Amino acid sequence: MDIVMDLLRLLASVVIAVMAGRLIAKLNLPPILGWLIAGMILGPYALNLLSDSVLEATWLEAAESLLECVFGLMIGTEMIWKEMKKAGLSILVTTVTESLGTFVVVSLVFGVIFAVTGVPLYLAFMFGGIALATAPAPSLSVVNTLKTDGPVTRTLIPMAALDDLVGALVFFLVIAFVSAHILTAGVPVTVVLFLVFLPVLIGIVTGFVTGKLLQHTKRPGTTLAVMVLMLLVSAGIGFAINSMLSTPVLNFMLIGMSFSTVFANMVTEEQLAGMMKVMNPVIGFAMVVVILKLAAPLDYHLIFGAGIYTAVYIVARAIGKYSGAYFGAAVTHAPRTVKKYLGFTLLPHSGVSLVFTGIAVSVLQGPAPECAQIIQGTIAAAAVINEIIAVFVAKKGFEWAGELYQAKGGAPA
Repeated sequence: MDIVMDLLRLLASVVIAVMAGRLIAKLNLPPILGWLIAGMILGPYALNLLSDSVLEATWLEAAESLLECVFGLMIGTEMIWKEMKKAGLSILVTTVTESLGTFVVVSLVFGVIFAVTGVPLYLAFMFGGIALATAPAPSLSVVNTLKTDGPVTRTLIPMAALDDLVGALVFFLVIAFVSAHILTAGVPVTVVLFLVFLPVLIGIVTGFVTGKLLQHTKRPGTTLAVMVLMLLVSAGIGFAINSMLSTPVLNFMLIGMSFSTVFANMVTEEQLAGMMKVMNPVIGFAMVVVILKLAAPLDYHLIFGAGIYTAVYIVARAIGKYSGAYFGAAVTHAPRTVKKYLGFTLLPHSGVSLVFTGIAVSVLQGPAPECAQIIQGTIAAAAVINEIIAVFVAKKGFEWAGELYQAKGGAPA
């Protein structure tokens, strides 16, 4: 009975969030802003419709992982090799420069502050490791709902996946070195690297098998059934491996992304278009649930209690993202709009940052509880404030680039 009530609470929250998104859209703003606000209002710190019992339910964790896998289809099916070859080097270089640029700027700024205030310097590198993560869902939601298309959009979509890889790699390397430094149970670097890239390997293998199967299907219904079945197999492998780990760390969005990237490059355009026509509404539903799960645990009271560290973190991260993206686009001679506006679409942050923060806090809690408190309070407040600001800024970035409603059928209603 409890599960049924929790499920009804979730479904009611989805309906409310969709309505809030439509209301926000009437103000010519991205619907995701309505989903984020609805999530915070419906969460444990306000109306409590999405209570802790719902958010912490095992079935919702599993459902969210599966939906993240589905959401990965949106990224992967856009990564068609013959199209990416035209700008492949530019995308790769810009991903590295905006990620590492953010890490350097945030680490440097907090390094100076902590050197003056007497806080351990390793905490500055942990802030930098958390800061370089980008939450792709908000910006990709703007892409999906406002039908953007153009150089910035086509650069952002593959970058969303690559950014997760670079972010996870740098963060876990920082965690491994900090763990060794403060004499806690360190994580071997080889294990860290394996866990970062394992979701991609899973997706590549299952995606290749799927592509081979789809090359022999003729009917649209059979094609869709094979793809969905293999997507479930991919997620199932992820669940099985996660269950064997002490802390579930596999990124299911990367599984879905790599899975769909491989098979999308092995099937005909007609097959891919037919599958995505059916899957797009499912991806839309997945977006709403993932954003709700992201926003509900955020305490809006933190906005009023945010301190100087939060303000410094938000500004330093924004400078790092923008300048890093600008530099990467400039040295690779990317289009002018990419150079000027891509950085604005990379500011959404909270999903991955909160996961990273939880891991950092668990490492620091025993040997350095005061550092754990600093990092937890700063990032939690920044997640609430930055996410609302970032959705506005991402939308403006696409608007300034002239890419709103440029996709097929993208004229505003």
